[in-house]
Amino acid sequence: MAKVLGMGNALVDIIIRIENEQVIDDFKLLKGGMKLVDPGFIERLLAACSHLPHDKAPGGSAANTMNGLANLGMEVGFIGKVSDDHFGKFMKDDMITNGIFPILMQGVAPTGIAVALVTPDSERTFAVNLGCAIELVPDDINLDMFKGFDYFHIEGYLVQNHDLLRKAVKLAKQSGAKISLDLASFDVVEENLGFLNEIIRDYVDIVFANEEEAKSFTGFDPEMALHEISRISEITIVKTGENGSLVKHQDKVHKISIIEANSIDSTGAGDLYAAGFLYGLSTGLALEKCGQIGSLLAGKVIEVLGAKMHKNIWQNIVEKVKEIEKA
Repeated sequence: MAKVLGMGNALVDIIIRIENEQVIDDFKLLKGGMKLVDPGFIERLLAACSHLPHDKAPGGSAANTMNGLANLGMEVGFIGKVSDDHFGKFMKDDMITNGIFPILMQGVAPTGIAVALVTPDSERTFAVNLGCAIELVPDDINLDMFKGFDYFHIEGYLVQNHDLLRKAVKLAKQSGAKISLDLASFDVVEENLGFLNEIIRDYVDIVFANEEEAKSFTGFDPEMALHEISRISEITIVKTGENGSLVKHQDKVHKISIIEANSIDSTGAGDLYAAGFLYGLSTGLALEKCGQIGSLLAGKVIEVLGAKMHKNIWQNIVEKVKEIEKA
């Protein structure tokens, strides 16, 4: 079976369900977006939400995708940077428990934290202090880390670190891996358009984008954006929320439906879609089935708070994946 390596910001997610958008407005956050903040901001935000229930889970986009793949029985690894603190230990232990091979360097600043505010409409708004995650530098990675992996998956939040990303994709190609990139956030796309075009054109084989990210990248609505991105990417996926997703390879477009779900939190939906799709791709399934497995995982994760699902849910998912594989 193919092996998948992920690289991204190693963050601990603190997930809070809020009753209305007041705290988003008070802290001048953009609903549905991601804002980079300092540790003091995180402290003030947590204090303002202290009366609300919190959930804590290892997170970061690429780490969530690797967790999904590991729970589907694949061999996966993850490159990131954490601190020698409580959150860093929490993250490493969770990866090992879930079958992820951790390639975690030690940083100077504290381990990164992402506060996810979940509104009643299931939308999530992030305030993120990257901590030592941004201390990951080109000299931290080498070819040996990539050897033996068939796919290399990158989260778009790393796009701001141009030198790191450029070295990583070169090493991945040198090792013979296919490269997938999740665009991750429309604001990151807007700020790095030229660099993204270069990296996707020269190195990336598989692009994941939601409709906002696709529009930020191309200026077009989903279907036209799909065709535009496909000019520089071998396989392109544009996720369109309740309308499902569009998958294009060469001249063929597949329209993938969502599954019925009781949505309470959209955190991790895109990450788990990528996990399902990459699982299907790496096991040789047709692209339509890859998309169906992606939709299955995305539909299941939005029914729970946060991006992690219990083992009993994963057992049900694995059974349904087998049904899709046999169909």
